[in-house]
Amino acid sequence: MTATRHFDRSITTMPPLPLYRQVREYIEKGIKSGQWTQDMKIPSENELVEILGISRMTINRAIRELTADGRLIRLQGVGTFVAPEKPQSALLEIRSIAYEINRRGGIHSSDVHLLAEETANPELASLLDIAAGSPVFHIILIHKDRGQPVQMADRYVNPAIAPDFLKQDFTRITPNEYLQRAAPVSEVEHVIEAILPDVKMQDLLKIKAEEPCLLLHRKTWAGKITATKSRFIYPGSRHRIGGRFKPVSDSHRMIA
Repeated sequence: MTATRHFDRSITTMPPLPLYRQVREYIEKGIKSGQWTQDMKIPSENELVEILGISRMTINRAIRELTADGRLIRLQGVGTFVAPEKPQSALLEIRSIAYEINRRGGIHSSDVHLLAEETANPELASLLDIAAGSPVFHIILIHKDRGQPVQMADRYVNPAIAPDFLKQDFTRITPNEYLQRAAPVSEVEHVIEAILPDVKMQDLLKIKAEEPCLLLHRKTWAGKITATKSRFIYPGSRHRIGGRFKPVSDSHRMIA
């Protein structure tokens, strides 16, 4: 079912957000209001360009992000549709921290402290299901909200799923956003523990030794390939992890 051509042009009166975020909010508002319901086809990129008066590149970025977040489904040659609601919490989903920060009214920025090719030791090779001594990409990022560090992201990437990873400017795009485009995640494993920060964490996150932190271990797969092995450290006084979800049957059990 295709949506009728009756649209709210109030996007031009929105606060001065980046244009792609205005497009995101326009589409999300249409979904929340029931203008576009589950499985309904939304306007094409060309139609949205005409409706909103914004470039197709900007429209495309917003739709890609909404697709990566599971809000939309794109079928090549057919169109873009409103996805069924997922019974998953933010804890179980993989979202860009830049999106999460900006969505709640913050201002995201990041510092790259390491971006390099390394040699996988036996332990890391085992985690990534590659041969010991194989090349692996390593990135350490500090994500900030209005200049305050809120997350240390320490991620290893299998070059097989993103061979151009080291060429990216990760102050302009998050690794999450880039990897979702290069090799969308098909499976994810999360493990959370409480820790006290080591000296490196204290320095990068600008916290004291007694500051409790949450450590989120994440392993992802793209198809049958182990894609990434990551650690995300959050200062306990600056961040919470949680969400709301609906239980599902054993045949559709969530990844936990």
